[in-house]
Amino acid sequence: MSEHGEPGRRRRHRVAVLVRHGLLPIELGIVHRMFGRARAQQPGGDGGGHGGGPAGEYLYEVVTCALRPGPVRTDADFTIEVRHGTEALAEADTVVIPAAHEPDPPMTSGELGPELAAALARIRPGARIASICTGAFVLAAAGLLDGRRATTHWAEAGRFRSLYPRVRLDPDVLYTDEDGVLTSAGVASGIDLCLHMIRADHGSAVAAAVARRTVVPPHREGGQAQFIRHPVPQPRAAGTGRARAWALERLERPLTLRELAAREAMSVRTFTRRFRDETGLSPLQWLLQQRLERARHLLEESDLPVDRVAERSGFGTAASLRQHLHAALGVSPSAYRATFRGTRADRRG
Repeated sequence: MSEHGEPGRRRRHRVAVLVRHGLLPIELGIVHRMFGRARAQQPGGDGGGHGGGPAGEYLYEVVTCALRPGPVRTDADFTIEVRHGTEALAEADTVVIPAAHEPDPPMTSGELGPELAAALARIRPGARIASICTGAFVLAAAGLLDGRRATTHWAEAGRFRSLYPRVRLDPDVLYTDEDGVLTSAGVASGIDLCLHMIRADHGSAVAAAVARRTVVPPHREGGQAQFIRHPVPQPRAAGTGRARAWALERLERPLTLRELAAREAMSVRTFTRRFRDETGLSPLQWLLQQRLERARHLLEESDLPVDRVAERSGFGTAASLRQHLHAALGVSPSAYRATFRGTRADRRG
């Protein structure tokens, strides 16, 4: 039970982290850090007033549980003492399953095993369930990912495909979210996943505040492609960071590849190649991603009409914004705004 909060406060969202022998301590720490630092924001201040409670109130309660209470081995030179058993899963609103680096039936045989299957059966209907790194093998072995898009660490993509062919594996993304079942890529992408869930629950202002306190970006660029090692003939002194920073200050303007390349004194061809090496995306894909993020932020945090949101995010027209948002998220701007602003307005009420 988290020590945060005060008597008499309404029930917080409960997050249970199910750990197994061979746990990576960093993955457990990520969940506790990200959810454990999420607070309701000051209305009208830095944060837009979202969060579903009085300003400063902690929004989540995080507990660690194991198949059996007691010591759990990690992949480091220490164990952790876990007080809670699988009964914590029955009370959770969100269940997170990190990776485990000891022999693991879901990764070797594709089967859960009776003890783990019994534990997952305790998760209540309607609870959100997520995995970090190769924790996705557990969700797949349980059949929770059949027919769904999912991801895991890129180095385990081949094994995952062979064991779970019914899952639509996408090894190029940092996380996936389909119908309350979420997966993330290797280790640190757990940060991206937790921020995504916080953002979905309480808006971009709350997630951004958690990111600032943790000194991480609220939304990372690109996918796993940027972390896969490729041979590089020689070190490159020049990068594309200045061009990206320059573009972020001018997203509302039409921006061309030639302009971006000129910021780094590169040819368009060289700039495009180095940009993809650094971000995993082409410059135009990256610009679209950033414009979508700005549009989502404005739809959540402002009352601007859709056509003004389109102008400020660089889409130009409401029709263009509708087209791109629907292609990316499957919803219209008005539907997106109603979902994210309306849900949190209800919570605040």
